Amino acid sequence: MSVLGGGVIGLSVAWRVAASGCAVTVFDDGCRAAGSWVAGGMLAPVTESWPGEEDLLELGSRSLALWPEFARELGDVGLRTEGTLAVALDSADVGVLDVLGEHLRGLGREADRLTGRELRALEPGLGPRVRGGLSVPGDLALDNRALLAALRGACAAEGVEVEPRRASLSTVDGDVVVIAAGAWSGDLHPALAPVIRPVKGEILRLAARRGALPPPTRTVRAHVEGRPVYLVPKENGLVVGATQYEAGFDPAVTVGGVRDLLRDAEVVLPGIAEYELVESAAGFRAGSPDNMPVIGWLEPGVLAATGHHRNGLLLAPVTAEKVLDLLREGGTR
Repeated sequence: MSVLGGGVIGLSVAWRVAASGCAVTVFDDGCRAAGSWVAGGMLAPVTESWPGEEDLLELGSRSLALWPEFARELGDVGLRTEGTLAVALDSADVGVLDVLGEHLRGLGREADRLTGRELRALEPGLGPRVRGGLSVPGDLALDNRALLAALRGACAAEGVEVEPRRASLSTVDGDVVVIAAGAWSGDLHPALAPVIRPVKGEILRLAARRGALPPPTRTVRAHVEGRPVYLVPKENGLVVGATQYEAGFDPAVTVGGVRDLLRDAEVVLPGIAEYELVESAAGFRAGSPDNMPVIGWLEPGVLAATGHHRNGLLLAPVTAEKVLDLLREGGTR
């Protein structure tokens, strides 16, 4: 089997299929703009949810339940279990979170409404302008780059071969080809061309300097005057993200994007003004029309595992499971 794409989805599929006894080759050119490399690391189906996306919430929750064992098999991927705080700074943004909280509770999900004071009791670094929010204890987070390294190691242990180049259906051999090239998947099959598009996003990585307040223990997702921003704790630092543009494959990190992320993040966590800005990066999510992934046969011998948009890391275990099931079934539809 050949896998086109060596991000989290492609590597997860390759690992699980190779472990089942199949010979697997992964083709990947190591592009640093791929979504798996430029990612926050949130595994957050609940706080990513919104009315009308119940199918995505169900799929994400099913995959989230697989993550503790998935991570245990891989080793240290920086898995964090402290949960997420979704916070708001003005009445309009509080109203948005109230809608989300009511929606989640109506689906039987845990999302506790907290005041600004209660939020600061949990995370003292939150700024005084934070007025209220939700505590979502079930969400997880991890270190996306540690995950990529662990998946590469797991694939190597199962005998997966890696070709360091980009490939197409016409340049690979194998009875089955899995298209898992993220935002570039639309170029690899005509059925995906009208479905998969690149969605640009910019992120920042910050490191806590000596004397600065430590990063929060929980992921913090905020609405600041209608703009979303997230802060995901890493070892001695944070990932701040993410802008979202329909800009094709524009690789530039814009001044405006960095400015907006830092401004909004500092309002939420004022202490980050003392942090070091160590990286700014732009990457491309694999968008789909309904934000649901495309997992299934495109034609005999060609499978798709793409279109995960914001949820590639989250959906890796369930995607690999689904691809393995399709291969075992032996069908093409």
